[in-house]
Amino acid sequence: MGCGASGKVVPGPPALAWAKHEGQSQARVGGAGPRPEAAAQAAQRIQVARFRAKFDPRVLARYDIKALIGTGSFSRVVRVEQKTTKKPFAIKVMETREREGRELCVSELSVLRRVSHRYIVQLMEIFEAEDRVYMVMELATGGELFDRLIAQGSFTERDAVRILRMVADGIRYLHALRITHRNLKPENLLYYHPGAESKILITDFGLAHSGNESGDWTMKTLCGTPEYIAPEVLLRKPYTSAVDMWALGVIAYVLLSGFLPFDDESQTRLYRKILKGKYNYTGEPWPSISHLAKDFIDKLLILEAGHRMSAGQALDHPWVINMAAGSSMKNLQRAISRNLMQRASPHSQSPGSAQSSKSHYSHKSRHMWSKRNLRIEESPLCVSALL
Repeated sequence: MGCGASGKVVPGPPALAWAKHEGQSQARVGGAGPRPEAAAQAAQRIQVARFRAKFDPRVLARYDIKALIGTGSFSRVVRVEQKTTKKPFAIKVMETREREGRELCVSELSVLRRVSHRYIVQLMEIFEAEDRVYMVMELATGGELFDRLIAQGSFTERDAVRILRMVADGIRYLHALRITHRNLKPENLLYYHPGAESKILITDFGLAHSGNESGDWTMKTLCGTPEYIAPEVLLRKPYTSAVDMWALGVIAYVLLSGFLPFDDESQTRLYRKILKGKYNYTGEPWPSISHLAKDFIDKLLILEAGHRMSAGQALDHPWVINMAAGSSMKNLQRAISRNLMQRASPHSQSPGSAQSSKSHYSHKSRHMWSKRNLRIEESPLCVSALL
């Protein structure tokens, strides 16, 4: 039965939510048949009709379901339109029949009910049904962080600072509430709208942790996304919100280069690299990146959690305060895009492959930068084997 939400509609503050890419076009097979766009639209209508049939009548009384726009292990996200106002929203449908689904739902709701911040996705209202919870949120249509970077023609250090400042501001707010996200990564940073000045939204609080009233803010659960997990989590040590700052350092590194600081196809070797904490600034575009930008990363990717910058200190870092004013305004977009797409298509070697893989990248963007979320029950680690 649900995950602790009220059994009735619970109104909340005006809110913001996310939408993944919808209606990706389908390739045409042969020379005959309907146009790809028409076929995709027909398939979408059938999919929506099937999904609508399973919706709670209370939800259908208030919202028209338009499209399925995202899926997860225990959730679906649909684009809807409020019947009275015709305003678009997103509804995240959480499946709570299984224990893990209930736990994710409880974690997410415990955070979303508490937060109200311009850079954090916010809950609008909740419907609870048997084995399902419907979270209504305002729709964000700007897409994922790296999809935007690939599509735009220019990206400089100043653009990177603008993004990281918004993320750090959201993290500072969360940490002030004793909330640790524990799954910060590019896929969970979405643009509110397609415009050039769109803000960033921090989303997906399924693994988030709220500190208890006794003052204990330490955590022990091994969870997160492998490439972004802090070393103290891998060591099974009690850890703090400093794990979010490590993840911010990884995001900053990727944002400026298109590379991950720690990367390996083998999860065991990946964890060993993280535990050693050694990374470098070789290859394009690092020679063009300022010393202050690298210093910002270095002060986050520190093995000793207590020595990392806090979110407030990150916002006060000279590189951020000055909006990279003293940095080169060189356009980094081409090098970053090439590196991003090479990771999506590692075997592409031809000069034209970068262009052809651009659309391929958008289909894989949710998976190329992070393996599936890790949970202690799924992947118990022998720490001694990593050292």
